[in-house]
Amino acid sequence: MIIVSNAFNEVCVHLSDEYDNDPGVLRVELSCGHVADPMTLTDCCKAQLLNGQVELKCPICTKVWPYGEVRTLLTHKEQLYFKDTLRENAAKKMIDIKGCPGCGSFVERKDSANLCVQCPFCTVKIGKKYEFCWQCGGNWKGPRPRTDKCDNLGCSNSDLKMLRDCKMITLPHSKDQIIQCPSIRACPDCGMLIEHTLEGCKMMACFNCKRSFCFVCLKSSDCCKSGAAPRQTSIS
Repeated sequence: MIIVSNAFNEVCVHLSDEYDNDPGVLRVELSCGHVADPMTLTDCCKAQLLNGQVELKCPICTKVWPYGEVRTLLTHKEQLYFKDTLRENAAKKMIDIKGCPGCGSFVERKDSANLCVQCPFCTVKIGKKYEFCWQCGGNWKGPRPRTDKCDNLGCSNSDLKMLRDCKMITLPHSKDQIIQCPSIRACPDCGMLIEHTLEGCKMMACFNCKRSFCFVCLKSSDCCKSGAAPRQTSIS
């Protein structure tokens, strides 16, 4: 990774050397003002992804490169790799990120209780605030903040619909008792949807945040003194 960063530094710093003036070398001027050839830029970004980063930054001035800008210089295969790796890195950091429908740059939703998200890159580009719906991807319509939906036609939460419409299952509760609960639950900590396959016990471990909880009562204990929790109508 350090070697890649150093190579990038060589390209960015020596803007007036013989290499930079060679008309046979393809170069790109980035939004931060530095210049690099696409191959070195790609290698630099890959190094940051391997280091677990969720933002791609210029190693010289540390300004964030809009993902839409970087994406235009990638092959289709590289685009898929970058997209998947950014999402994996965000999941590890428990960060809620998504591609902006306006420019394609990855944007973080800092308030999980608000579906209205502003893209800083589009806002700068068009000279006015650009907001979109985290749920449906359309330009934001209606009052804010909102946790359920925006005013765009057809905007709905597919995860909440799944929680609402999933079938009921019967789980062993104790030696002499059985209990019914929805077959799909949202993790009480991170909101990841988990489906019980009727194999194993009622204690679940969330793959995303590693939280252990009871699938029946949604608490960390397996005693279920309060009985089965009802269907969830919101996701944390």
